[in-house]
Amino acid sequence: MSHIPVLLPEVLDAMALRDGGVYLDGTFGGGGYARAILGRVACSLWAIDRDPDAIARGAALAAEFPGKLHLVHGRFGDMVALLERHGVRQLDGIVLDLGVSSFQLDQAARGFSFRHDGPLDMRMDHSGPTAADLVNTLPEAELADTLYTLGEERASRRIARAIIVARAEAPILTTARLADIIRSVLPPDRNGHHPATRSFQALRIRVNDELGEISAALDQAASLLAPGGRLVVVSFHSLEDRLVKNFMIEQGGRRPSPSRHDPRSMLAAAPSRFRVVTPRAVRPGEAETTANPRARSSRLRALECLSSDNRGGTLA
Repeated sequence: MSHIPVLLPEVLDAMALRDGGVYLDGTFGGGGYARAILGRVACSLWAIDRDPDAIARGAALAAEFPGKLHLVHGRFGDMVALLERHGVRQLDGIVLDLGVSSFQLDQAARGFSFRHDGPLDMRMDHSGPTAADLVNTLPEAELADTLYTLGEERASRRIARAIIVARAEAPILTTARLADIIRSVLPPDRNGHHPATRSFQALRIRVNDELGEISAALDQAASLLAPGGRLVVVSFHSLEDRLVKNFMIEQGGRRPSPSRHDPRSMLAAAPSRFRVVTPRAVRPGEAETTANPRARSSRLRALECLSSDNRGGTLA
């Protein structure tokens, strides 16, 4: 099992790392970004992951960088509270690598991928309802809506109907059975993608409330950045990237102008506390996508804090 951090040189450059800084890897995963950051500058690095398996794996890396790498189990949408427990209230940089990690995809027992038969689980933190729970209990209309809104699956109604028919015969408990059900009602993809790709994405996002976590994490990350600090986010599908793009545009001061009939149009716009570092998303080059096909859909965006929001607090 291998872990290849996506857009690694671009992430390191976008973070504008410096010796003595305090940084956060909000999605530790396989530790690829964390190792590179610690190898680039003398700094203090906090790393959060909701998956206890990732935290356990990180113990070896923490031993390589004693006193520099600090592992925290939890959701990145709770980063303010998680870091405050350790006296950290301001950061010089934050990196978020969204979505599912290679370790999670490659472990059949985690149930994230249709490429390996395993229990239909998909939970990042081993708690709460599984994907099997959703597939076997959601009403047909709600299931179709989930596939359409979170997977952008145009054939969502057809797939939902097939799932309802199949689960009436026997519960759908494995990734292989669900993938076969979806494949039975969809034609082969002209681009070579598995017909179940969008449906599996939708179920995983709902199981883990990924979009809600991302929204919370972006707001909290902005509140934690010190002047000159950077927020760097790598996303992997349009729903994630749209959230990140719109958030950074708004934080960078590009808000819709009020109507000329609105009294607020007479007021001078308050200066923005942030600057968008990446006017356009940074995408991987051909060499990277050839070496690591999982990088194909990745997008990097970065935001820089220009001034303090007067939160105060000391660095740990």
